[in-house]
Amino acid sequence: MYYMPRGPRLDAPDALYHVMARAIERRRLFHDDHDRADFLTRLGRVAQAAHSPVYAWCLMPNHFHLLLRRGTAALPSMMRRLLTGYAVAFNHRHHRTGHLLQNRFKSILVQEDPYLLELLRYIHLNPVRARLIVDLDELERYPWTGHAVLRGRRTYAAQDTTFILEQFGRSTAEARRAYQQFVRAGLEQGARPELDGGGLRRSQGRWHPVERVRCGRERWTADERLLGSSEFVHAVLQQAAPPPRPLAARSAIGPVLTPLLQTVAARCGLSAAALASNSRRRPVVAARALVSQVAVERYALSPTHVADALGVSRQTVLYGVAHASRLLARQHWSLDALLP
Repeated sequence: MYYMPRGPRLDAPDALYHVMARAIERRRLFHDDHDRADFLTRLGRVAQAAHSPVYAWCLMPNHFHLLLRRGTAALPSMMRRLLTGYAVAFNHRHHRTGHLLQNRFKSILVQEDPYLLELLRYIHLNPVRARLIVDLDELERYPWTGHAVLRGRRTYAAQDTTFILEQFGRSTAEARRAYQQFVRAGLEQGARPELDGGGLRRSQGRWHPVERVRCGRERWTADERLLGSSEFVHAVLQQAAPPPRPLAARSAIGPVLTPLLQTVAARCGLSAAALASNSRRRPVVAARALVSQVAVERYALSPTHVADALGVSRQTVLYGVAHASRLLARQHWSLDALLP
């Protein structure tokens, strides 16, 4: 068997995803209930804005699990909003600086049948298996997974309980009883190693572009970005759209960059002309870095064309993209606040 290295993210509308992220250096991602409540508030806001239903979730001390369906927004964009906002607020609350998360978040595109309910149970049982709580009775009252929401003990607007309960019974009461029995059976049968951390996934080929699959990649039979059969992967490949490419035409730069320059300049107390100059004053350099990150990462503009428009070198734009997160944390701003 051959193992495929982790490649570009798989992002497909209406697809089911298991999403995970872990704090850097095994540190705590959540210090207290205030942190956990803040994360859930931000998740709810982002998920509802993207029409992305959450089916299962669990907040562990140093990581989290989500099971959700991709809605109208791209998954990377949605997670960037959630994690950047949370990290900035977390650093501010706990008087720290620097990265909070270990590498990028992990997302696994899941074959709905038969893995939807298996992952639902796996995620909600995490606190019991990690011995954060004693048993299923305590899980009924535990506020930091979606289990209590499905059982009707708590509410969380972003969690789609209707769709899940429909998988277990016709009436709500019947479905909740069947769901509880399903979870109990999972605890009794023990852990599912193949679901840990995404596990090893069977697949044939890569997501983009499909032509690469036909040029010598067929021999690869495992891909950690997917949970499902080879047939499922082939179906996904056929439906995949190519990722957005950088805007090549210079005529397309102005309509995007001009309002962005004006928004960031106003937020930083500068003029748009100053940002599009060769000024090396610290406030101008910082504001230009923010413009560079939004232009390149959010709007997929070419770094070369952004550099031309700002009157700086391409290396200056790339430096801004790399260091803007630190500037955002220092100012306690979210990236979304800078969008025109």
